[in-house]
This record gives sequence, structure tokens and C-alpha cells, in this order.
Amino acid sequence: MTEISAINGAILAGNFTNDQLTSITDAIKFARAQIAQKNKYTLTVGTKVKFTNSRTGTVITGDVQKINRKFVIVKTGPLNTWRVPANMLSAA
Repeated sequence: MTEISAINGAILAGNFTNDQLTSITDAIKFARAQIAQKNKYTLTVGTKVKFTNSRTGTVITGDVQKINRKFVIVKTGPLNTWRVPANMLSAA
């Protein structure tokens, strides 16, 4: 965890150029896309999954209803469905 704190501190200190920050942002986007791809390959329709609601911080569980290119449709109740990024899901 100290490595992450050091990276955050260096970014907040403002010692990077705009091109360097763009490069860091691109690397983060690529890493998130890789996580999403890995998660999508492990999911099938009907799989139990969980994710954290970013607004309330509560953990929500449900079943995978459909797998799209970037998002997964998760059914949490008879009338409730969520469109969740694949990188936010984990097996329940």
C-alpha cells in the first residue's frame, strides 16, 4: 500500500507534465480494460455476482442476466436490474 501512496503523492505534488499525466491515464484505462475482459470471460448468464453501489457504498448481489461489450446486466430482484461495468463485479 505504500507504493500507491507514493504514486498518489507524486501525482498530487504536480511534478509531471501534461504528456506524462496523459500517459499515466492511458495506462490506468488499459489496466481497467484488462480487468474487465478477465471478469467477462469468467462470467456466464446466471452466475451470482456482487458489486458495491458507488452512491451508497452497500454491497449488492444478483445474477448475471446479459453480458454486453463493456457492461453486464445484473438482476437483483424481480423488478430491479443494474447495468454494471465488468471490472466492478466479483463472484458472490
